[in-house]
Amino acid sequence: MAKLTTKARKAIPKSEFGLPDERKYPLENKSHARNAKARASEEEKKGNLSATSKAKIDRKADKVLGKKKGK
Repeated sequence: MAKLTTKARKAIPKSEFGLPDERKYPLENKSHARNAKARASEEEKKGNLSATSKAKIDRKADKVLGKKKGK
């Protein structure tokens, strides 16, 4: 996964984040989508992220990864 600079992160549209209101979990490519899913799982297990937020991130990441619902 390529390092995301501050300038590049600011250039990403809000809609391309797993949590757009917080601009967390960028999903602009497959590498970042896989990473977002992994980090969201970790944060949920730690109790820092709700199951609802994790599901939202997973759903958006799966679209970027080309996965269909239920797979």
